[in-house]
Amino acid sequence: MNKDAKRVEEILAAVKPLAAEYYRLTNKPLGVTGEVAEYVAAQKLGLTLAPPRTSGYDAIRKTPLGDERIQIKGRAFGETSTPSQRLGSIKPGAACDTVLLVILDNATLEPTGMWEAPYPKVIAKLAEPGSTARNVRGSLSISAFKQWARPIWSVNPPKTPSVR
Repeated sequence: MNKDAKRVEEILAAVKPLAAEYYRLTNKPLGVTGEVAEYVAAQKLGLTLAPPRTSGYDAIRKTPLGDERIQIKGRAFGETSTPSQRLGSIKPGAACDTVLLVILDNATLEPTGMWEAPYPKVIAKLAEPGSTARNVRGSLSISAFKQWARPIWSVNPPKTPSVR
């Protein structure tokens, strides 16, 4: 790990407890959830973060078929969170292949799970009639996204049956 990456890790380690305490005191996020989610996703999944303000995606995953551009959406979630909590806005036409949802525990900002879905499928879901949040703001509920997205990481992965 280079010096800058080590320092970023130290900064996030210091910020996460402060952000969690701020949320406990005010019931409002401090505004670092997205940055924490991007860093955690890169660390846990071996992604390369895109330069700041890259349009349409936040990270790159190297695959045998080439680079996969990933838009990362992070949400802090906990026991008192409402089930209707939504992902941030997803815009049609972005230079993106996959949307990745990173759920963080709002008490600690530690990751609890990650789900991903192909960007074209997300855009198709956003275009389905019936919801202003979906159709106008480009926003899906977390529960809806998790219903059809693929789980790819969990703090408590399911146990696989042993083969004898």
